[in-house]
Amino acid sequence: MIVLAERLPERVFSAAQIRELEQRAIETCGVTDYELMCRAAAAALRVIDRRWPEARSLGLLCGAGNNAGDGLVLARLAQAAGRAVNVQLVVPPERFRGAAAQAAADCRAAGVAFSAFEARALDGVDAIVDALLGTGLARPVGGAFRAAIDAMNAAAVPVLALDVPSGLDADSGWPNAVAVRATATVTFLGLKQGLFLGAAVDHCGELEFAGLELPAGLGADLPAPLERLVLTDLKRALPRRPRSAHKGSCGRLLLVGGGPGMSGAIRLAAEAALRVGAGLVYVATHSDSVATVLAGRPEIICESVTSASDLEHFLRIVDGVVVGPGLGQTAWAHELWQCVLRTDLPLVVDADALNLLAAEPAERRDWLLTPHPGEAARLLGGSTVESVQRDRVATARSLASRYHAIAVLKGPNTLVAAPRGDAPLGVCDRGNPGMATGGTGDVLAGTLGSLLVQTGDLERAARAGVLLHALAGDEAAKDGERGTIAGDLLPHLRAWANVS
Repeated sequence: MIVLAERLPERVFSAAQIRELEQRAIETCGVTDYELMCRAAAAALRVIDRRWPEARSLGLLCGAGNNAGDGLVLARLAQAAGRAVNVQLVVPPERFRGAAAQAAADCRAAGVAFSAFEARALDGVDAIVDALLGTGLARPVGGAFRAAIDAMNAAAVPVLALDVPSGLDADSGWPNAVAVRATATVTFLGLKQGLFLGAAVDHCGELEFAGLELPAGLGADLPAPLERLVLTDLKRALPRRPRSAHKGSCGRLLLVGGGPGMSGAIRLAAEAALRVGAGLVYVATHSDSVATVLAGRPEIICESVTSASDLEHFLRIVDGVVVGPGLGQTAWAHELWQCVLRTDLPLVVDADALNLLAAEPAERRDWLLTPHPGEAARLLGGSTVESVQRDRVATARSLASRYHAIAVLKGPNTLVAAPRGDAPLGVCDRGNPGMATGGTGDVLAGTLGSLLVQTGDLERAARAGVLLHALAGDEAAKDGERGTIAGDLLPHLRAWANVS
């Protein structure tokens, strides 16, 4: 039986909300900011003990503010535990204030030595701790801070970032000139949204969380902008079936696509729909693609269509439609797209159907859009891939609002946005680079369509489908990410679809 262990909380906050949580902790929980600093440092040391137990010498690069204080307390605790520590300061210690100044004083009393930052001083350490900036990024990174980040990135040893990798914006996840590329990041008090957005996946490494022994309900009233997609999303969408279930009660899905030379896309989408549990899967495709779609998979009900009129009988008997995988942008594709667009059926709009929509924007309800960043830029008109990636939250919300759709903005840490503006976005922190290969998007489209006709709920299907697809990708890549192909996900889709 597959078990999904949740190591991280579900809710993800802005940097301002984390500051509010910290203030609440100090005012209502009877702790000082220095006590929170000590708890954070102790949690970081536990991460080092678990991840790198053989690391006998630590290089700690400390900047200013509380992030530096975390590093200084960590240095004191690590030295007391028998590790050699090499503490380098980018800011002179006389500039420390508040809890950071207390951390420095306690280090001196414990015999922990400081020195001004020198890149060469990192030679010979077994691991490095990034305590430069954390969430305290207020201006472009330059001078000694930039040199320290460059030195950490050039080191051939593991790097643990405290709270947020230095140089990474805690809200957007975008690097400010440069940012630390950590092996792991331990974040404190609450998850920060910048750890899941922008370029964060290339900077955070593996993410760890420490709640600092504070009450779980401390921020329950704060409206989290993001929610991690979790096992509950799968179980809600895919409950155990009743014994009386039959193919007609498990959803009828139509997939439209597979133009000349692109039969593989619609075949992958259709098989994914079957593996996720749709009762009946129909494919309307070009005559050139029928043989490929049916080869070795007789469970797919496949017919060639030459015009929109050939779709009518399908549209009368199904519960939902996936349109776009391998569709192309020919006159044939445009006619089928327009026919599907006129129906009242719920839709999953993918691939070339998104490009057709961008060329001729339309209004509709009951649809789910699945753009990658390039398609998202075209759908929004005038945007660029970089602008999409710099503010993925705003992009996903804009897509959902403009098209009154559930928007699935694909990429590392895929986002799921609903049209109602006050709803938190779903964020998927699973998946891997092995999925960056042709056909995996088609597998996602089929997965989403299958869940749509089984649940009758676009948002529930989107949240569960994105997570299910990512989990299957992780299983498929266990023997190595490079060389994973889209078809490798199919058996794992079936396994994860039965977690209930």
